[in-house]
Amino acid sequence: MKSYVVYADQHCEIVDLPMPKYGDYDALVKIESCGVCNGTDMKIIHGKFKGIDEYPAVLGHEGVGRVVELGAKVTSFKVGDLVLMPFIGDAPEGYSSAWGTYSEYNIVTDARAMEKDGLIPEEFAYAQQKLPEGFDPVSSAMIITFREVLSTMKRFGLEANRSIAILGLGPVGLSFVKFCKLSGIGPVIAMDIDAGKLELAKKMGADYVINSRETDIVTAIREICPDGIDYALDAVGFNGFINQALEVIVPDGKICVYGISEQMNTNVDWSKCPYNWTLHFHQFPSKKAESEAHGQICHWIKEGILDPNDFISHVFDFADIDKAFDRIKNRQPSMKMVIRF
Repeated sequence: MKSYVVYADQHCEIVDLPMPKYGDYDALVKIESCGVCNGTDMKIIHGKFKGIDEYPAVLGHEGVGRVVELGAKVTSFKVGDLVLMPFIGDAPEGYSSAWGTYSEYNIVTDARAMEKDGLIPEEFAYAQQKLPEGFDPVSSAMIITFREVLSTMKRFGLEANRSIAILGLGPVGLSFVKFCKLSGIGPVIAMDIDAGKLELAKKMGADYVINSRETDIVTAIREICPDGIDYALDAVGFNGFINQALEVIVPDGKICVYGISEQMNTNVDWSKCPYNWTLHFHQFPSKKAESEAHGQICHWIKEGILDPNDFISHVFDFADIDKAFDRIKNRQPSMKMVIRF
């Protein structure tokens, strides 16, 4: 099968790899799409993703595919099912797995069948779930981001009727905007340097938008919420936002960091903030928590409340995958990009 691999010198290419092996509780999946994660994929390519340091590595973690073969003890999947988030388990000799879903085939594991037999599945298996009939296999790649965001909101403890400012309006930040509004959080203040993304944030329900290149965000937030905001959320990975947020949160307010910066340290100045405050990093979503968000996301999509296509700007065939990463390298405006197999 063909897979997209990054080498230690940061160059990437499509290579031929052996088909993945699967066990009694696994199912073989033919990949139909995989979303491009600007943050994670690019940090792995640059050798700056904490925990992944063996190369060459097989990239991709936002996959959707159809089950084509079943292990002997699989009961939760059947051939033809559209499933979410298959991964390469054991990478072929000489390669490591950066989840490996930019590949023609991958594996899902039947967590429920394992539990029934008294076995303990790895956590990732819980997030490998079926999608409802009729879901589009390309746009459904966005559901992985949706589940991560909704489950992260729960981990952050975001509550209705509280104010929030969100920095960074890529697919993740816009998902936070949309889900905050659906969850009764507000006012929602959305911030970015791109005018087009600010317009998208308005469509997603943002009550206020701030161009952080043109406006001092501390002043602007204080004008909207003179007493301060309850939550300040970094959805892009800009460490300087922590100190800005400290100037605008209410007593017992919370700074929530979801975006992953390539810089793993920063100076924190709490001289201008309340005595009591919380800094909460949550940058690696729980797969069990994602699985618990699955039903809500699918319900919103079926009811027309949420449309994955609103967050997708480009779809590239697998043979043209380099074009997607060239857009990132060249800083060309994009929302979620999806690779189609």
